[in-house]
Amino acid sequence: MIDLYTAATPNGFKISIALEEMGLEYRVHHLDLMSAEQKLPDFLAINPNGRIPAIVDRDNEDFAVFESGAILLYLAEKSGKFIPSEPKKRSQVIQWLMFQMGGVGPMMGQANVFYRYLPEKIPTAIERYQNESRRLFEVMDAQLANNKYLAGDEYSIADMSTWPWVRTYDWSGVSIEGLPHLQRWVDELAERPACQKGIVTPPPSELSDEDRAKEIRKMVSQ
Repeated sequence: MIDLYTAATPNGFKISIALEEMGLEYRVHHLDLMSAEQKLPDFLAINPNGRIPAIVDRDNEDFAVFESGAILLYLAEKSGKFIPSEPKKRSQVIQWLMFQMGGVGPMMGQANVFYRYLPEKIPTAIERYQNESRRLFEVMDAQLANNKYLAGDEYSIADMSTWPWVRTYDWSGVSIEGLPHLQRWVDELAERPACQKGIVTPPPSELSDEDRAKEIRKMVSQ
């Protein structure tokens, strides 16, 4: 049994998608980020960084794992799925996983902050992060022109890591117009039952986009 500590964010959805894809038994613990539940001592004992997601593997001496990329690697190893054993193919999956962890997530996250959440609009910062997000989308589009998935012809944890972010491109104010291969990939993954279940585990906020932005703006300003 995996205990999943999460919230309705792209980073959280990565892990719920993976658990669904891998067919692993899990329980969801939904943390209220607005109430800073992720900063409480009980959760900090699991993830000292105080961020979601994190897991505890009850079948492995209550082993805790934090950082979404590390969790994906751990679950892939545990299940024996979605990461190749052949060294070169395995490296390709890890490379694209790191591409998301070091690029797509941080750049889109900053685009969200400056475009959606900060009360003061700083055009230079908005443009910088939106442009870099678009550049990363173009890198993916070129890769997907000759590959069905990010790391080749097999669906992997690299796709599970990246899709929950890229699908929210409009929220970041970034266009994917003119990127047909990326659009194809986004649409195809959206048809996977595990992806459909993963992005509603836990359920997204029922607030309107504007109200949700206001709530996050308050948290960012604190």
